[in-house]
Amino acid sequence: MAAESGQEKTEQPTPKRLEDSRKKGQIARSRELNTTAILLAGGGGMIFMGDRIMGGLRDLLVNGLSLERDVLFNPESMLLLFSSGVADALLLLLPLFALLTVVALLVPMAMGGFSFSVDAISFKAEKLDPIKGLGKIFAWRGIVELLKALAKFIIVAAVVVLYLNINTNKLLHLGDLPIEIALVETAYLIFWGFLFTSCALIVVTLIDVPFQLWDHKKQLMMTLQEVKDEYKETDGRPEVKQHIRKMQMEMAERRMMQEVPNADVVITNPTHYAVALKYDQTSMGAPRVVAKGADLIAAEIRKVAAENNVPVAAAPPLTRALFYSTELNDEIPAGLYLAVAQILAYVYQLDKKSRASNDEITLPDVPIPDDLQHD
Repeated sequence: MAAESGQEKTEQPTPKRLEDSRKKGQIARSRELNTTAILLAGGGGMIFMGDRIMGGLRDLLVNGLSLERDVLFNPESMLLLFSSGVADALLLLLPLFALLTVVALLVPMAMGGFSFSVDAISFKAEKLDPIKGLGKIFAWRGIVELLKALAKFIIVAAVVVLYLNINTNKLLHLGDLPIEIALVETAYLIFWGFLFTSCALIVVTLIDVPFQLWDHKKQLMMTLQEVKDEYKETDGRPEVKQHIRKMQMEMAERRMMQEVPNADVVITNPTHYAVALKYDQTSMGAPRVVAKGADLIAAEIRKVAAENNVPVAAAPPLTRALFYSTELNDEIPAGLYLAVAQILAYVYQLDKKSRASNDEITLPDVPIPDDLQHD
């Protein structure tokens, strides 16, 4: 879209864009972070579990080479001993494998959260296109990966050379030690060297993680046209929304007009506003507004009220106060209780002939609190 329209991707990704990318498995990931964390966990695990692992492997080696003559010439015994040795070795290494598995699962989640996408692992024929593959190699991301690989090689090589130089005397002294002690010392030199080298990769990780977050966000950036198109898809086109709102208003107006025949009185401005009130002592704590409107809607309320013999009374200040301070189906404010009570009492006292006429009733002045008055 950006290439076709010539627009630059200057807009931040919308929540829908972020959610869609997560569903496709497109989340920020750093292979350097995962690799470094696994190597550090492996080095630390080997150091803390080294005694147990080396002792167990030594026992396996001794037992595997200390065999009776009849066992050596019995193929079934040899197979059983081999299976037992493999099982014992796996049990020795199981805690280390479990630690590495947990780290391999949790570290990626720490950066981009958990995400499982079938789309990300599904087969796609374009992935086998050699031209696209070469394009990725020579793209700027391919160059970045090449630079990272060179940086890792240089850093690891420098750390290994430094570590060997520091421990040269220990390495040379191993030949003077008894075999068992020499094996233990060699193992610890290897373990510490592994951990020391893994720590060197932290430098590359500290550079790669911010880069991957920035690159992921950059890939999800949107053009202004893409944002507009997405808004239309998710929230609907403006003309459709306007039509829906119009239909909703018409439905609400029809429901409101159906309540006017049940009202006790319709109070008017007399021309600009109309408010229909109903009061049932058994179910209502106070009179309730069942319909209200201005201009054309007010005229329609007056018309429906006249057709159904609902008294229509002119009380401009009270009508304006009710119109601006209440919503449909709301009880009237406490400050208007006295005024509305006087209106209802006056209407109830009219004889049936007067209430059935289409003439608008003129009401006496009623008190309106200052905070509820509207001009």
